[in-house]
Amino acid sequence: MNRKVQRVIFLTLSLGLVSACSPRIDDLIAYTQQVKATTTAVVEPYPEFNQQPAFEYTASSFRSPFARPVDRSSPVVQTTNNNCLQPDFERKKEPLEKYGLDSLTLSGTFSTQGIRWVLFKTNEGNLLKGRVGSHLGLFFGKITSINDESIIIEQLLPDGTGCWQREKTTLSMNSSAGDNNNV
Repeated sequence: MNRKVQRVIFLTLSLGLVSACSPRIDDLIAYTQQVKATTTAVVEPYPEFNQQPAFEYTASSFRSPFARPVDRSSPVVQTTNNNCLQPDFERKKEPLEKYGLDSLTLSGTFSTQGIRWVLFKTNEGNLLKGRVGSHLGLFFGKITSINDESIIIEQLLPDGTGCWQREKTTLSMNSSAGDNNNV
């Protein structure tokens, strides 16, 4: 057979198959028209609202609820004792002093050039290092001792009278953030 004849036969068969697949939706169109003709839409009327009387503000002699109240309490006078322990407020803060002890985890220790260092992991995943004498924590903490499994930190905690008290805290390798042991 000739190639042209084969093409013509193929195209004729293809058109016949495609036309045989056309959907018959005459009954669907008739049903849709019947439903549209017999159905009526019912819209309820809007409800009637009664007119409310205007509110009359009678508390104009009182403080406005949108203004801050005036502080009429007497200032608290703290007596400070200059002869007691005080932290050095003028000292420049170190990077480890941004974190409370509960947000630091002891990750490991290492020595380099004869200096013993300790690695801390923060809750944010940062690694920071410190050595004996480094300051850390929110309460003027200072590393006083580094062992293989723990470190000892001396903090200054306020006692409420203007003085500060020393407190030793141990942070160990097997404790997680938030598990600090007071010595």
